[in-house]
Amino acid sequence: MVDGGGCCPTMDLLRSEPMQLVQLIIPLESAHRTVSYLGDLGLFQFKDLNVEKSPFQRTYATQVKRLISLQWRFNEGVNLCMGLLSQIKRCGDMARKLRFLKEQMTKAGITPSTRTTMCPNINLDELEVQLGELEADLSEMNTNTEKLQRSYNELLEYKLVLQKAGEFFHSAQNSATAQQKELEEHMHGERSIDSPLLLEQEAFADPSKQVKLGFVSGLVAREKSMAFERFLFRATRGNVFLKQVVVKNPVTDPLSGSEVEKNVFVIFYSGERAKNKILKICDAFGANRYPFTDDIGRQFEMITEVSGKLSELKTTVDIGQLHRANLLQTIGYEFGQWNLLVKQEKFIFHTLNMLSFDVTKKCLVGEGWCPVYATSQIQNALHRATLDGNSQVGAIFQVLHTTELPPTYFRTNKFTSAFQEIVDAYGIAKYQEVNPAVFTVVTFPFLFAVMFGDWGHGICLFLATLYFILRERKLSGQKLGDIMEMTFGGRYIIMMMALFSIYTGFIYNEFFSVPFEIFGQSAYGCRDPSCRDATITGLIKVRDAYPFGVDPKWHGSRSELPFLNSLKMKMSILLGVAQMNLGIILSYFNAKFFQNKVNVWHQFVPQIIFLNSLFGYLSLLIIVKWCTGSQADLYHVMIYMFLSPTDDLGENQLFPGQKYLQLLFVSLALVAVPWMLFPKPFLLKKQHEERHRGQLYAMLESTDDSFELETHDHSHGHEEFDFSEVFVHQLIHTIEFVLGAVSNTASYLRLWALSLAHSELSSVFYDKVLLLAMGYNNLIILIIGIVVFIFATVGVLLVMETLSAFLHALRLHWVEFQNKFYEGDGYKFSPFSFCLISEDDD
Repeated sequence: MVDGGGCCPTMDLLRSEPMQLVQLIIPLESAHRTVSYLGDLGLFQFKDLNVEKSPFQRTYATQVKRLISLQWRFNEGVNLCMGLLSQIKRCGDMARKLRFLKEQMTKAGITPSTRTTMCPNINLDELEVQLGELEADLSEMNTNTEKLQRSYNELLEYKLVLQKAGEFFHSAQNSATAQQKELEEHMHGERSIDSPLLLEQEAFADPSKQVKLGFVSGLVAREKSMAFERFLFRATRGNVFLKQVVVKNPVTDPLSGSEVEKNVFVIFYSGERAKNKILKICDAFGANRYPFTDDIGRQFEMITEVSGKLSELKTTVDIGQLHRANLLQTIGYEFGQWNLLVKQEKFIFHTLNMLSFDVTKKCLVGEGWCPVYATSQIQNALHRATLDGNSQVGAIFQVLHTTELPPTYFRTNKFTSAFQEIVDAYGIAKYQEVNPAVFTVVTFPFLFAVMFGDWGHGICLFLATLYFILRERKLSGQKLGDIMEMTFGGRYIIMMMALFSIYTGFIYNEFFSVPFEIFGQSAYGCRDPSCRDATITGLIKVRDAYPFGVDPKWHGSRSELPFLNSLKMKMSILLGVAQMNLGIILSYFNAKFFQNKVNVWHQFVPQIIFLNSLFGYLSLLIIVKWCTGSQADLYHVMIYMFLSPTDDLGENQLFPGQKYLQLLFVSLALVAVPWMLFPKPFLLKKQHEERHRGQLYAMLESTDDSFELETHDHSHGHEEFDFSEVFVHQLIHTIEFVLGAVSNTASYLRLWALSLAHSELSSVFYDKVLLLAMGYNNLIILIIGIVVFIFATVGVLLVMETLSAFLHALRLHWVEFQNKFYEGDGYKFSPFSFCLISEDDD
């Protein structure tokens, strides 16, 4: 919803703004600038004049050769006028490059600038070249960085293999040397019966005849090491020797770039066939193989060489990352402006594609809706575009007369916009019908407060909302998450709900379920020291009535629940009947505004009579009973009002002549039902016949029936009137209202039920948690009790109960109130505005 500016007339929410259909004839040389200025203004909704064409059929390449503002320069230096579709593709390509840059900044932990002020020196041609160069530079940097990082990770793994495998070979060589010395000692000493028979042959065998073992070294993922070992054993039938060493810290894998826990392995084998099998198994398990030598001196040289290369690569990678970070910082500073410019240009060309091209006049023709009050502002924007574009011919602004239903536009501010969104969620108002949001501003938070009445909880809710209101300028530019975003958007609704909750809390006299004598002393005193177990007869009236709200002495007495039950139930009926009457009265103003006499006399009148003959009379009885203090049973009165209307009321009579008044109301209710049902279909049929006989030249008055005829017909001069369909629809409408009058009134009893539930929950938390903890005279138990009480109050009463009361108040407005007068079958005014470009639009 577009907020009203200071240059606009006084905001009027009762009916939508008067709209007009306008035709714009725009010269080619100022078309781009004109659409741009209208986007800045945000008060013109373009109609798509090429709706029958697909985007690829909207080819304007040959028609817009004289559209100077849409001439673009290719990199080769050739001037070529492109079609609008090509411009959209071009803007889309630039948007893709901006998304690439944003992804790179996000990966680097850099927050792009959110500046929305446009720099006038930015040229789209230069920006396109600059974005292309930046994309190429970053792509090249990323490729080089990936290669260097992969080489660095490979060298790290190679170093680990050299170290771990070297340790294994070193320990094996020491073990072999020790065994050799032991062997020589045995050869020079006396032979033992335990000495191996072939030991002498092994020691003095010809080295050329000994078997030479080969080996493969590398790293394998630790989670695959057991399977790797088993697979090697089975594939080579146990003719290998595998040695694995665990690497303590995770290793960055060169291929995936992720950290993986690995083991260093060395596999000894004999024969070329076994080697080929081992290499294939290593490849299958993703094991990285690295060359190794059993020469200890060469091992130290290789470790030194690898360490030097690692140091050089580390320096190179750090310098590259620093250069990349500096470039991304520069991009991030300008990103907001670039992104906004590209989105605006893309929106402009999408809008230009909605215009039709007049070949003979060399101009673009557009149509759209705008508020009547914005006529001078739009004309000023057209004139400014003509001057700035150095156009010799100005744009033409002319109002078109049409029978098409205009869009609905309400000018709202940050306070009323949230209430308007509640109504729009039910349905967009029909053009210039009564807007329920005017009344919702007051009735919605009030009905919520009736169910949430506690001035302690209301203060907590108000303080929480005050935080959002005081910091709204800072929070409005941040991403808050889904739930916080909704809470922040409805901050003024919650503020009103909190204020009304404080008011109803004073009426109920409840502060976290505790009563206070705020407005004076109680009117009652106790006969005995304790009033906890006293009934109403145990209280003595010692002074005048408590001036405002419920007397605090009612709380805690045995009569508290019956008294509050009766009070809140009757109050719910009174509020419900009052709001339903308001809805029916608003239907009268709708019918009066649209000059629909049929709806005035055959919808409004019988509906107001029927509702008040039953439930208006019940409300009257409630008020009389309160004023007189009578003990009459209102249930009995209302039931036997229909079952035995002529019987005497006896002790249930509240005032003289009540019996005859009831007979009158029953008669009026019975008359109102056929009054709603029969006359309207016949009158509509008569109007239709007179209209097509030429006796009635006025247009058929619009009604709330979706089946009625259109005000004009382009293809036929006569349209058949289906009387049976009209009658059945009116029958359904009548039954729905009669049954709804009963069910809707009963639905308002939710005010009583939720108010009672909220009060009892609050009382339970106070009595069974806080007071119980105070009774133990233990500091730790007291602290635990306070913490539990706070969490229970916040979690259950301030969050869950708030949401519950909000949803019930929403239902009462949508179903019980708005269905009496609100059609909600219009469509929203969606102007072409740069302010509506969201962050996620591509």
